[in-house]
Amino acid sequence: MESILRSLTGQDPNPDDYRNIEFWSDPERSGWLTKQGDYIKTWRRRWFILKQGKLLWFKERSVTRGSIPRGVVPVGKCLTVKGAEDVLNKPYAFELSTSQETMYFIADSEKEKEEWINSIGRSIVQHSRSVTDSEIVDYDSTR
Repeated sequence: MESILRSLTGQDPNPDDYRNIEFWSDPERSGWLTKQGDYIKTWRRRWFILKQGKLLWFKERSVTRGSIPRGVVPVGKCLTVKGAEDVLNKPYAFELSTSQETMYFIADSEKEKEEWINSIGRSIVQHSRSVTDSEIVDYDSTR
């Protein structure tokens, strides 16, 4: 609920969403994407950084230690990343979906779109957990 409130009021994302991530150095992937707004469905060009299981975006390309992301998506909570040209009727479009929402992006070329899909897909696999610690049952102790 807090993240929705932050988005509606234009506040920055919760610092806990990106704490301990040195997003300003050595990203797994970075580049310009055009992103559709979550609430006002306009398209805006943003600088994206993928690092340590987080997809962060900024207004400017010059990202420093003091930069504050405009948004953060924990990709481990994402279910799919796939092309979305047919959905949006726009070339180089792709979508990133969680169980609650779908976000849309447009890359500058087919190659960049595929590279983003592959990078985010790898990150989803690395950072998702199909079984949480609380779901693990020691079957020997239950017998």
